[in-house]
Amino acid sequence: MPLTPPVLRNKRASSLLAVIAGAALLPVFAQAQSASPETHATPKQLAQKATALDVAKIRYESVPNFLKMPRNLYMGEAMGVATNSKGHIFVFTRSAVTQLFEFDEQGNFVREIGHRLYGFVFAHAVRVDSKDNIWVVDEGSNMVIEFNPQGRVLMVLGRRPAALPGVPETSDHPGPANPKALPYLFDRPTDVGWDQQGNIFISDGYGNSRVVKYDPDGRFLAETPGLGKGPGQLDLPHSMQVDKDGNVYVADRSNNRIEVFDNNLKFKTAYTNVGQPWTVCITPGPHQYLYSSNSFPDQNNSVLAPFTGEIYKMELDGTILGKFGEAGKGLGQFSTTHGLDCRYDNQLLVSEITTWRVQKILLHPADAQAKGTQR
Repeated sequence: MPLTPPVLRNKRASSLLAVIAGAALLPVFAQAQSASPETHATPKQLAQKATALDVAKIRYESVPNFLKMPRNLYMGEAMGVATNSKGHIFVFTRSAVTQLFEFDEQGNFVREIGHRLYGFVFAHAVRVDSKDNIWVVDEGSNMVIEFNPQGRVLMVLGRRPAALPGVPETSDHPGPANPKALPYLFDRPTDVGWDQQGNIFISDGYGNSRVVKYDPDGRFLAETPGLGKGPGQLDLPHSMQVDKDGNVYVADRSNNRIEVFDNNLKFKTAYTNVGQPWTVCITPGPHQYLYSSNSFPDQNNSVLAPFTGEIYKMELDGTILGKFGEAGKGLGQFSTTHGLDCRYDNQLLVSEITTWRVQKILLHPADAQAKGTQR
């Protein structure tokens, strides 16, 4: 077998080294893009698919261009949306900075609240209580902040770490990176709600996997057991609402279920057939309904689109009345629904992460089949 001349071997080696070096110099995202895309959902991804059968479809429509932003001001990732008794709309958004916007009932821009507030780092949710006070949950500063209707701060719960360049990298579970939860400190909280007595409930989501109850003055009262898959345990409680009887409904996202607790945070039941709940909303009543979104995840993986994106309308006992929506970026489609407001009958506001928008949705439930699906 003839030997390769030394000069030629050196040239080949040099060429190979050049190719390797060139690949190493490529940006990380360019190297990642060369990987083959997923073509089939994994078993873990398929677990997000709802198991409810024969669910009636609710006809609906989206109002085009509902929110009007002023010139040179832009909506970022729309993390939360809420309305007050006047119909004004509040949107908590992630952009170059976290911002809280107010719009009137026609969708016209009114003002920004809390400009450059110390507790605004990484928006997660906004809710409005029975007195029209505005509450925001900031995942980055680990704070829940109450504003009065005029936009002045009334109460703060939790505390921003003394030095915080951005949202810290933590695991989703308590452990060495996330020490045992403390009564008054949060680890990436996600939502807030209240009972008829004014007690405050906070889902302390990513790090502590718990729900905490405080009295109206912010004194600790109770909490759920913490991380796990058993009854009453939680794995990333991502959203939460309280009904008129004081029961607490928690979107237990990583466990693919909604868990229901009594007013003292004792486990009652779970709804396991509506996929992976990212956000929930309960109507004011007198007959209350529960909405839950099986959201298309924010990594924009098209493999998940066929079995995510829909929103369910339910009785509080878990009976499914119907569903609407699908994954997508078009008008009337939903791309990572992260916030819901359901103050008015058959009218929802839907905030989305990966389309940077809030949609006004009008439901036509009379067109749905007159049947419900039991849990």
